[in-house]
Amino acid sequence: MKKEDARVKWTGNKQFIGTDSGKHSIVISSHDEANNTGMSPSQLLLLSLASCSAYDVVNILQKKRLQLDSLDITIRGEQEPDPPWTYRHIHLKFLLSGHDLTDKAVEQAIKLSMTKYCSVAATVSGKADVTHEFEILGK
Repeated sequence: MKKEDARVKWTGNKQFIGTDSGKHSIVISSHDEANNTGMSPSQLLLLSLASCSAYDVVNILQKKRLQLDSLDITIRGEQEPDPPWTYRHIHLKFLLSGHDLTDKAVEQAIKLSMTKYCSVAATVSGKADVTHEFEILGK
């Protein structure tokens, strides 16, 4: 079993520094007047999902020897209005460009990521309905 280590250190108010096992750090905070320095934990979850899938999609398309020039993902999450504010729906929109990209190859790469490779998608899909769409720019 693979184990991951990370650390969150409180720095005062509602601000924290998160550090991964590679010593990479990020500021995490609530989004109010006193604590508007970092990202909120729930937004980090959305970014984790998108970046996990982005990593997979890039890797899969490169293994297919397809030219990928750009990838941009926007994420929209809908949370419950009451605590614990669970995400019920998360939608990812992939914008890609590359000379030889096809709808079939891109859809397959995203589907493989979402259903087989992305650990974050596997984790959140038990609670949230995760959907996606894509657009190949310049087609």
